[in-house]
Amino acid sequence: MNTHNTAATQDLLNSAVNNTSIFSRKGILDRLFTKWFDRLVYPQIWEDPEVDIQALGLNKHSRVFTISSGGCNALNYLTLEPTSVTVVDLNEAHIALIKLKQVAIEQLDQEAFFDFFGRANLPKNLDTFRAKIKPHLDEKTLAYWEGKQNFWSKPRIHYFTNGFYRHGLLGHFIGLIHWVSKRLGYDISQVMQAHTLEEQAELFDKHVAPVFETRLMKFLSNRAIVMYSLGIPPAQFDEMAKESHDLNLGMHNLLKARARRLACDFPLDSNYFAWQAFNREYDIKHRKAVPRYLMTEHFATLKANTSKLSIHHQSMTERLKAMPSNSLTSYLFLDAQDWMNEQQLTELWQEVNRTAMPGARVVFRTAGEVSPLEAKLPSHILGGWTTDLDANKAWTAQDRSGIYGGVHAYQRA
Repeated sequence: MNTHNTAATQDLLNSAVNNTSIFSRKGILDRLFTKWFDRLVYPQIWEDPEVDIQALGLNKHSRVFTISSGGCNALNYLTLEPTSVTVVDLNEAHIALIKLKQVAIEQLDQEAFFDFFGRANLPKNLDTFRAKIKPHLDEKTLAYWEGKQNFWSKPRIHYFTNGFYRHGLLGHFIGLIHWVSKRLGYDISQVMQAHTLEEQAELFDKHVAPVFETRLMKFLSNRAIVMYSLGIPPAQFDEMAKESHDLNLGMHNLLKARARRLACDFPLDSNYFAWQAFNREYDIKHRKAVPRYLMTEHFATLKANTSKLSIHHQSMTERLKAMPSNSLTSYLFLDAQDWMNEQQLTELWQEVNRTAMPGARVVFRTAGEVSPLEAKLPSHILGGWTTDLDANKAWTAQDRSGIYGGVHAYQRA
């Protein structure tokens, strides 16, 4: 492992998450989370880019600022040929992943690229990496992919020879859910046998919903530390717990409702989030249930626009501080604001106000249904921004991943 980069990631995570005393319950859980999060978490991002593209109104004039995570969405936005896409992430693994994708787009043809990141399970991908990608990687990115997660494991680049999307914290967690479900007598992958929305609902009720009613799942659903593998820090877990309490649901029922939305609300033939959750791969046959950056028709556009990516292992606030005033039109914050206290959120939005062009838009997700901005930001910071609650509910309903409580869009007057 590259210990210097790992230390840098740990420092960034500590400053972002550890905002309470170590002697408090939240302080202890926060520090456990930062240790757990310091590795590849998301092989794929879990925010729906089609919702982002519409809510942000992306086009060729857009100047985008986004968190990387799995890197998928930054590449999805590139298919719109925006003016620029600035990418940040606290996690060096996510930075290494998007840089790997960037070089692969530049150096591979469309089929080889899809083999690498669409199928992501072919032994020949290792040869492709060595011959065509490796010579063009920067030193830190190469060190990451040729490094190991553990002393006894293979170099990380081997992930792409045996199912990349089954790796990372989230990939392992999804695999564990499948394994536990089978031990309990259920097979959640049976949802993928459906051909209609009605059949999806029937198979969910038969094979998935009962898992959430087991004593084991009820117990696990109420443990904050279990949610770390979903990338959910203690602050987010507390928001979800509050929502489940307010709705008189129980955490297991809140999670079941979101799983139902993922499995039942959208046709499976185009919902690649459901494919990853229940089939643990993309639709490699028809290539319809795949992110748009993996679609054949967008590859030439991607190849022509990768130079517009600017990638930084840095916090959102620090990167924004380094950017010119009135320089951005579109901000995508994923669910990062759920991690922040009032001071961190205020510092971020001070920079948003400075860098935002007239008419700029901000889109983000929350674990609960309610946006934190009105409660946490001073009125003069948020005063120049408007949001439409009905539109936000519509964006939330359209998000195919179904795992968030709310999608929120704000626009500068």
